[in-house]
Amino acid sequence: MLRSEWWRSAVIYQVYPRSFSDSNGDGLGDLPGITQRLPTIRNLGVDALWLSPFYTSPQKDAGYDVADYRDVDPRFGTLADFDALVAEAHRLDLRLIVDLVPNHTSDQHVWFQQALAAGEGSPERARYLFRDGAGPDGDTPPNNWESVFGGPAWTRVPRPDGTPGQWYLHLFDTSQPDLDWENPWVREQFHDILRFWLDRGVDGFRVDVAHGLIKKKGLPDYVAPKGGASMGGHASTPPYWAQPGVHEIYRAWRKVLDEYPGEQVLVAEAWVNPLSKLAQWVRPDEMDQAFNFDFLETAWDATAIRRVIRDSLAAFGKVGAPSTWVLSNHDVVRHATRLAITTDHVQGEGIGPKSPDKPNRVTGLRRARAATLLMLALPGSAYLYQGEELGLPEDVELPDSARQDPTWFRTNHERYGRDGCRVPIPWEALAPAFGFSPTGESWLPQPPEWAGYARDAQEGQPDSTLELYKAALALRAQHGLGLGDVDWLRGYPEDVIAFRNGNVIVIANVGTQIVTLPPGVIALSSEPVSANLPGETTVWLEAAQA
Repeated sequence: MLRSEWWRSAVIYQVYPRSFSDSNGDGLGDLPGITQRLPTIRNLGVDALWLSPFYTSPQKDAGYDVADYRDVDPRFGTLADFDALVAEAHRLDLRLIVDLVPNHTSDQHVWFQQALAAGEGSPERARYLFRDGAGPDGDTPPNNWESVFGGPAWTRVPRPDGTPGQWYLHLFDTSQPDLDWENPWVREQFHDILRFWLDRGVDGFRVDVAHGLIKKKGLPDYVAPKGGASMGGHASTPPYWAQPGVHEIYRAWRKVLDEYPGEQVLVAEAWVNPLSKLAQWVRPDEMDQAFNFDFLETAWDATAIRRVIRDSLAAFGKVGAPSTWVLSNHDVVRHATRLAITTDHVQGEGIGPKSPDKPNRVTGLRRARAATLLMLALPGSAYLYQGEELGLPEDVELPDSARQDPTWFRTNHERYGRDGCRVPIPWEALAPAFGFSPTGESWLPQPPEWAGYARDAQEGQPDSTLELYKAALALRAQHGLGLGDVDWLRGYPEDVIAFRNGNVIVIANVGTQIVTLPPGVIALSSEPVSANLPGETTVWLEAAQA
């Protein structure tokens, strides 16, 4: 049967359930709320949605601490609500990808509770990474690893008699113990979990921390470089990220997905450098996509942007995979803010109260619109994060009392973490909670000025960010840009990125000097243009077919 390989050029919209749409008024988004809003997502012009975790969870880390992989958390609804969401998405010709969190569970998961009860040396403990401590009394952690959220990556548990016992590894919060993926039992459990959701009709999985499942044998000490991203991507390879053994796991997962009709995808969240190494995750017998975090983290600099586009197309092309472009998600500072600051904003940590510069919203949005138009003209797949189509900035002024991200607490209030990109999105300017919730409740407070970003305030407004996204997605599909090629154009200043994709000429002026445009019909631009292209602006020109 001929494969369409829909994922090669798809535009996929990330829904962060707790912040998308609240149907019952409790201040937390839910599955029925998403289902109600699906026509709006379809109207935007995307091909699929990716649903962040909705599983049973104590919500210590916003659902990435899973207590039951085969059920829906009551806060978000029921399995019946999930089935209704799948059915409505498919009715609207939208595919549905769900998040899967295999590196760790919640400490409330029955597997971990059984491990604690069973004691040292038991098969139940072998599901996780329990180890004896160092030193004569075992009172020193087994190694010096640090948690992604700050502080030690080990926590000690008592024995049944109350005396101090073994330590367990948690690369994230203490409530998120790491599974031992060298254990065949763990692998079989996840094969069954994949089948559970495939049987319910999902079209694939985005795999959280896809590079973290295997740890180097012996768990050797390691000190991460200062200022480096905590999720990896260093010049050196930490012993807990990007170990070769992960590929065997995903080859087995590929076989499970291939048992099902249709084309279900595997998407890697893998913070891996260089790009040539990241491309190993998307070889033909493994995963289909890997988020291009190098592109996301590239500064507002034309030379750097050109380089990462060239390197990405080359690296992924060598293994026959598409590049998967992304500018924002639930873990990073929104790009309408990030592109206008020089402040350090390490992935997952965000900025902090001592950050030296305040984001300029006008500059940030202008650059974000230009960057998005550039990204959507590139061949491959693209991911959009809910609210970016509204031009939402990072909320950097949340009250400290409202913050919930573990990073805020584990860094002793030095880093805001990710709450600022997770504030519930605005739908209607004059409605309670801007339409997010019928009661006005909101699990994180929304800034009053977000009324101006509301979807109904932008709908039909020609110069709005929402209408820019709609037009870009329609033209991208019309011209088949996702399946095209980049043909670089010469003769432009260093601050200008110019290429041709099919019969669309793309010119992005990353600098501030005005640039004369070549002949052609202006199909779309991030800011108003005529014969000249202003700074911090991207334009698409329609040209004759070569």
